[in-house]
Amino acid sequence: MTVSIVDDHESVRLGLQASLETAGFSVEHSVPSVTELLQRVAAAESGAGDVVVLDLSLGDGRSVTENVTAVQCTGAAVLIHSIADRVPAVREALAAGASGVVPKSSPICDVVNAIATVARGEELNNLEWASVVGADDEFARVQLGPREREVLNLYASGLPLKAVAAQLGIAPSTAREYLARVREKYVEVGRPAPTKVDLLRRAVEDGILPSLTEGT
Repeated sequence: MTVSIVDDHESVRLGLQASLETAGFSVEHSVPSVTELLQRVAAAESGAGDVVVLDLSLGDGRSVTENVTAVQCTGAAVLIHSIADRVPAVREALAAGASGVVPKSSPICDVVNAIATVARGEELNNLEWASVVGADDEFARVQLGPREREVLNLYASGLPLKAVAAQLGIAPSTAREYLARVREKYVEVGRPAPTKVDLLRRAVEDGILPSLTEGT
């Protein structure tokens, strides 16, 4: 597995790089900013690796969303490695598509396991993520009606919209309207879900569907 590290503290970068290489990872880039990462990726004509371990407190004048989005454009997944009590910033990173968060206070074995999980394309359902969601009232403030929850449940589970409508005994246009309302409500609280995968993530986050890792 290949990894890049973005952190503006040299000691953190060097320590994490040494630990990851000892664990068998190949570190593609170790840089202080997303801007430098993008420059190196462009110059090398290669990607940033399977996962980019990203600090949130870079002081580069860029927003969390900008950094997460820019890293994702390289084709890498994003794992947040930062101070766990920065709830608004972590929440913003997750909303922008980061695959999970592991605090800097974590043992290196936890960081290694988190990177491996994210590299496999799996969501990182750890206590830090759960605490961020639970600690932020706005994150959970999505009031869905019973029928909206039913439509979200079935659609996010994988059914086509026509099949959802048939199962609930409603017209496809009505099911589409319910789904549009669900998306609007998530946008209103800063948790947009434009794709079916995003809706699945929201349904899991809000307990409408079980965690993807439950029972495995």
